[in-house]
Amino acid sequence: MVINMGLFDKLKNILKKKEKVVEEVKKEYNVSDDELDKISVFDSDPTEEETLEDDYVPDEPELDEEIFADEEELDEELEDDDDEEELDEEEESEDEVEDDDEVVDEEEDIDEEDEDIEEELEEDTEEDLEQEEEAEEDEDDKEWAEFVKAHQKVEEAQDIVTYDKGLEKTRKEFVSKLSMLGIKYTKINEEYYEELEELLINADVGVNTVMNFMDRLRARVKEEKITDANYLNEVIVDELFIIYVDNDSLSDKIKMASEGPTVILMVGVNGVGKTTTIAKLAYKYKNEGKSVMMIAGDTFRAGAVKQLEEWAERTGSLFYGKENTDPAGVVFDGLVKAKEENVDIVLIDTAGRLQNKVNLMKELEKVNKVIGKHIPNAPHETLLVIDATTGQNGISQAKAFKEITNITGIVLTKLDGTAKGGIVLAIKDEVKIPVKFIGLGEKMTDLKTFDIENYIYGLFKDMM
Repeated sequence: MVINMGLFDKLKNILKKKEKVVEEVKKEYNVSDDELDKISVFDSDPTEEETLEDDYVPDEPELDEEIFADEEELDEELEDDDDEEELDEEEESEDEVEDDDEVVDEEEDIDEEDEDIEEELEEDTEEDLEQEEEAEEDEDDKEWAEFVKAHQKVEEAQDIVTYDKGLEKTRKEFVSKLSMLGIKYTKINEEYYEELEELLINADVGVNTVMNFMDRLRARVKEEKITDANYLNEVIVDELFIIYVDNDSLSDKIKMASEGPTVILMVGVNGVGKTTTIAKLAYKYKNEGKSVMMIAGDTFRAGAVKQLEEWAERTGSLFYGKENTDPAGVVFDGLVKAKEENVDIVLIDTAGRLQNKVNLMKELEKVNKVIGKHIPNAPHETLLVIDATTGQNGISQAKAFKEITNITGIVLTKLDGTAKGGIVLAIKDEVKIPVKFIGLGEKMTDLKTFDIENYIYGLFKDMM
């Protein structure tokens, strides 16, 4: 039996590293998994004390006016005495002038030498000061780099734990049954394949994806002469990982504009969590220090404009919207305002009436033209929001919207509320659109950038 487990071994190493990161952060901050999301390393600036010391200016001492008045009278008396003495001395000094000329020349030479020495000392002092300033700057840069590194490590641990909790239902349902297959069947036979096929379909991996997967799995079992079902579990994880990666990058990031606002068009049927997702994205970008504007393009649905406006207020975002008017016109005016305000991110809500596909397609075409006219190469992203709990219906929505407009990414919401986390693989395999964000809870911080490694960790950590 020859088994090529190179990729699976890499996955195990990834999982070990992720577990190590979580444990290190928990130990460093003395918290549990549930308390991880409360950690913030940015509560204070490590260079704050130094900044305060640099800005500190001591108060001037108070002066006693009476003392200074007495001193002035005394100075005047002394000056009168000095004037009389100077008149007597002037006659005597005239005779000594000639003798002093030579002495003066010597003193001038000495003064010149002293000036040269002083200049050299000043240059040395300036160099020392510059070196000290550079050393202080290097120390500040080092402290800040360590500060940012600590923040990134905490964020990574928080993301890992969120994936772990969010995929718990799928993991318990899918992985536990997969492990039971390894116990139930000591050898790989047709019955094993049938149960595995049913298990994958129930996890919403998708019928077409499962069929292709089973063909690849059978071929690999034959080629590598695998007979043990426990060994095969590792091959299954390996192949599922390959389905998503498929020579693509492991992390699918949002395309940001090189200059001007980044425009993100949000599409999806009503009820999938589109408005809430816009709010969570706004919260995410605001926390990253970006300015955000929401534009309400779903103008005819009752309450949609008001709902988005409330989310804008809660997240500290700018807002533009009008009810019962042409969506393209609202988008046009909103983008004018966004450019005037130098906004970084523009999030545009749209109608979700998929049942009237022709009208919706025309509406989105018009909106896209307006956006492109205002901002070159925009929209930079068109994200389709899908409710993970709808299962294969979500796949159908993805296919339908793909026919209507150019979808660049998927936002998969409510993944924590289903045991069918395999839909991530089905979307990528059947629709050929990457998942860019996943919703793993109700909190504003539970919308996470999709990371295939964290996904594999959350799904299969009990097997590795």
